[in-house]
Amino acid sequence: MTIIKLLRPALAVTLLASVTACGASAVPDVSPGPTAGSASAETRRSANPRPVAAIMPDVIGGNAGRAHEQMGSDTDVIFKDASGQGRPVDDPAAWKICTSQPGPNQQITDFPVVFGVVEVSESCKDTVPE
Repeated sequence: MTIIKLLRPALAVTLLASVTACGASAVPDVSPGPTAGSASAETRRSANPRPVAAIMPDVIGGNAGRAHEQMGSDTDVIFKDASGQGRPVDDPAAWKICTSQPGPNQQITDFPVVFGVVEVSESCKDTVPE
């Protein structure tokens, strides 16, 4: 029992020192004012944003619904009726892809991505060029 009584203050001091050390390291160093050339990496990144770039997969001939899933929910995608009839594409799973902008294997640097589609039962040969 006497050992436990003797170790309690030492344990308390050690615990307090570790909490204080952790708390101090969580506070970022902030200089009193900005100086030329001393901007943080976060400031430089937000001041000069770069466009997100990815490669367009080759989805020509594939199902528009599956292609939309493959592109991800954060990618802005538009489906256009490539037959020239101006039909709305309410259910992409019922359509197939004939064209894409950008084209297959090209870099996506601008949004929205545009898929020219026809109904699954139709042929891409009957599409109207834009």
